[in-house]
Amino acid sequence: MYPNSKSVIFRRYAVPQMIGLVVNSIYFIVDGIFIGNRLGRDSMAAAAVSVPLIEILIAISLGISTGAGVIISSGLGRKQYTEARQTFSRAVVLMLIVAMLICIFGNRFINELAVMLGATPDIHGEAITYMRYILTFSPFLLFSFLLSSFLRNDNQPKLAMFALAFGSVSNIILDYIFMYPLNMGIAGAALATALGPIFSVVIMLPHFLKKKGYLYLVPFPVQFSRTAAILNNGFPAFIMEFAIGLITFLYNTAVTKNGYGEMGLAAYLIIGYIMLLYLTVFLGLAQGLQPIFSYYYGTGDSEKNNELLGYSAKLFAGIGLLCFILVLISGSSFISIFSPQDPELAAFTFVNARIYFTGFVFAGLNILLISYWQAVQQTARSLIISLMRSLVVPAVLLSVLPILFGREILWSCHSFSELLTLSSALLITKTKHLMRCEPH
Repeated sequence: MYPNSKSVIFRRYAVPQMIGLVVNSIYFIVDGIFIGNRLGRDSMAAAAVSVPLIEILIAISLGISTGAGVIISSGLGRKQYTEARQTFSRAVVLMLIVAMLICIFGNRFINELAVMLGATPDIHGEAITYMRYILTFSPFLLFSFLLSSFLRNDNQPKLAMFALAFGSVSNIILDYIFMYPLNMGIAGAALATALGPIFSVVIMLPHFLKKKGYLYLVPFPVQFSRTAAILNNGFPAFIMEFAIGLITFLYNTAVTKNGYGEMGLAAYLIIGYIMLLYLTVFLGLAQGLQPIFSYYYGTGDSEKNNELLGYSAKLFAGIGLLCFILVLISGSSFISIFSPQDPELAAFTFVNARIYFTGFVFAGLNILLISYWQAVQQTARSLIISLMRSLVVPAVLLSVLPILFGREILWSCHSFSELLTLSSALLITKTKHLMRCEPH
């Protein structure tokens, strides 16, 4: 089913998914550019409040799709096609239920949600406006990532890439129309972001409805154990993507707590856009590799899995180093796009971005290990490392280090967190290996 060459696997499966997710992430960045140029610093701070919400939605979608995808790819490797189709159908129904609940209850408690995510009184109104569009159209965002993931499992990575890219391009066009000719303000930016995924879903749906591959909707027995297996397998992927939103939330809180105000929130929004772009590169590559890892696991070919993992680790480390170099070389120019009339904000952001992205080589390796362990159903390892890099270590460092060393240290906390997490992952791997080697 899959080619033997590791470079061909990367080119056919990992790279298209990476490109699709990167292009898909660009429309969040384009929102920031339009908002910064058209509306200014306070509106950027209002949009920053919604970033954790968007990342949580993506995390939910990737959690369900990856959890089901692990089972589907493993089943396809064993030629258990009926089980694979039932898992696909079960995941679609589960996502539909979750999407409706988010849409209904998110709008019902939107004011409380905005306050919880860090909206200050000065930006509360604009934050609510932005969030309402995102929540109302959230089912399409959720299904755009779900269906693109299943297209990869169904050996159609290029179609997934095209669908996500088309949604992103449509958002860029709508951003301009809504914010300039129609002068809709922050509501226009939010509406453009909300409508983009609709185009992606429309492009992907016919593949499944017309039964063009292995996966399509079939009746399935209601078995809570099977649904629990999807959630259990997908929880590390949820945490891995949720980490972007959670880290943004933790940083927004720390920025406000340490007295940086709207300046700090706007700066971290720009840093968050760069972080989203770079982490999406790693997440896209890792998701593109997931079906192959799971397929080899299903066939029992551990040698090919180990070879692919080693090859991938070298590439991820190189990409992480390249990302940091790009921040140093072109970060100032990129940041100035968001705030051409606010040189103070641009200078403040660039100084702290250089510090923030020091540890991104570690971030890529963490994401690869989490995805690999999830794909081969070593869920406990994957979950431990996911929780460490997204919740435990960042929360502790952001709470303790500014007290000990001053508020400027908070911009280093993310890199320290990734380094500590990778050290723990390697220690777990070494400990497990030694335990297997001990004579009994």
